[in-house]
Amino acid sequence: MKTTNSKPFLGIVFSCCNVYVRIYMNRSQTAYEGACPRCYRRLRVPVGPGGTSRRFFRTR
Repeated sequence: MKTTNSKPFLGIVFSCCNVYVRIYMNRSQTAYEGACPRCYRRLRVPVGPGGTSRRFFRTR
């Protein structure tokens, strides 16, 4: 169910700990940023022209 206040996110499976999380757009809306909740490995996914419409990814 989508609400009018929903924030843009990407679904990420962190392979390091085999855990799924959502990462959200940063305040400047230039990238999605987040971290693995178990080992705290950081992830930054830049936003720009020529990108993809995919919403779910797995890290390596």
